Amino acid sequence: MILNYIWLSFFFFALVAVLWQLIYAGNGEILQVVVSALFDAAKNGFEISIGLTGVMCLWLGLVKIGEHSGLINLLSRAITPFIGKFFPEIPKNHPALGQIALNFSANMLGLDNAATPLGLKAMNSLQELNPKKDKASNAQIMFLVLNTAGLTLIPVTVFLYRAQEHAANPTDVYLPIVLTTFVGTLAGLLSVSLIQRINFFQRAILVPLLIFISFLAGMLYLLQDLSGEQMQRVSSYAGNGLLLAIVMLFLFSGVVKKLNVFELFVEGAKEGFGVAIKIIPYLIAILVSVAVFRASGAMDVFMNGLTALFSSFGWRTEFVPALPTGIMKSLSGGGARAMMLDTMHHYGADSLPGRIVSIFQGSSDTTFYILAVYFGSVGIKNTRYALACGLIADFVAVIAGICIAYLFFT
Repeated sequence: MILNYIWLSFFFFALVAVLWQLIYAGNGEILQVVVSALFDAAKNGFEISIGLTGVMCLWLGLVKIGEHSGLINLLSRAITPFIGKFFPEIPKNHPALGQIALNFSANMLGLDNAATPLGLKAMNSLQELNPKKDKASNAQIMFLVLNTAGLTLIPVTVFLYRAQEHAANPTDVYLPIVLTTFVGTLAGLLSVSLIQRINFFQRAILVPLLIFISFLAGMLYLLQDLSGEQMQRVSSYAGNGLLLAIVMLFLFSGVVKKLNVFELFVEGAKEGFGVAIKIIPYLIAILVSVAVFRASGAMDVFMNGLTALFSSFGWRTEFVPALPTGIMKSLSGGGARAMMLDTMHHYGADSLPGRIVSIFQGSSDTTFYILAVYFGSVGIKNTRYALACGLIADFVAVIAGICIAYLFFT
C-alpha cells in the first residue's frame, strides 16, 4: 500500500510542476518533454527486462545444476552459523541460504548481471517458505534490505565512469566508497534486526562481523599503494575471475555427480525466462513515475529548496549538486547513473560534487527498483516495513558519503 501512495505522489508533484510551468512560466514545451519521458521510460523498462532475460536464463540454469548436484546445500551448511542468524525463519541447510550467499557475493564484487538473477532465485525460494503469499515475510524483508544497501567491495564500474570523465586518479574514491557502503549496509542490517528483534550481539554474528571488518581493513591496507591502473586491473581480474570460477564450479559439480547437466540447465533457463517476463509491468511502473517526476522539473524545485534550507543554517552547500544522484539512486539506477555523469561533466570529475556522486553510485543499490522487481517477481503486495528500512540504509549512506567525502577531499 505504501508503494502505491509513493508511486502516485510522483505523478501528483509532477502534475503540479507542469501546471505551474504552463500557467506562470508560459512553458508550453514542458508537455512534450514530460510525455516523451513517459514513453521513453516505458520503452526503457521493457528493454531492460528483455535484456535481463538472457542473463537470468544463464544463471538460473546454473543454479538448477547446483541444486541437483548438492552444491547449494553444501554452501548453505557452510554459512548457516552466520547467515542463518539473520534468517531464523529459514530451515537449516535450506537451498535459499546458499542462493542468498551467492547473491551477496556477486553484489560485493560488483557483478550486477549475476547478482540479479541469483537474487530473484533466492526470493522465489523464500516465497516457498512464506505462509502468506501476498505479504512479505521477515526473511524476505531482511534479504531485500541487505540487497538495497548494496555492500560493494570492488566498484569497478564507478572507476570506469570516472576515467571516462578524465579524472586524474579514477580510483581515489575507492576507500570512501567501501567505508560508505559498509556504514549503509550496517544501518540497514541494524534497522531490520531491531524490528525483528534479532540479537545482533550474539557470538555467531559478532565474531564473523569483526573478522570481516579486520579483513576489510587488511585489504584496504594492501591496495592503498596501488596506482589507478593497477587498481582497475585487480578489480577486473577479481570480478571476471570469480564469475568464471562460479560457472565452472557449477558445471563441475554436475559432472562429478554424473547428472544430465544440459537438461538441468535448460530446465532452469526456462524458469529464468518466465521470471523476466513477469517483472516487466512492475519495472515499467516504477521507471515511468520516476521519469515523469524528473522531466517535470519537480526534482529541480526540490533541490533549490534544499540549497536555501542548508544555507539558512549557515551550512556549506558544495554537496547540494550531488544530492539528486543520492536521491535518484533510491529511485532509478539508470537515472542516478545519468545524473552522476552529468554532475561530473558539469563540475568536473575531481570536484567535490563529482567525487560525492561517485561515492553515492558505488555505495548503495536502487531501493525502489529492487523492491518492485524482487517482490513483483513473487507477487508480494504487502511489503510491510521493507521500504522504510531500505530507505534508512540509503539515507545513512548519503549522509556518510557526504561526511567521508569532506573528510578525504577537503
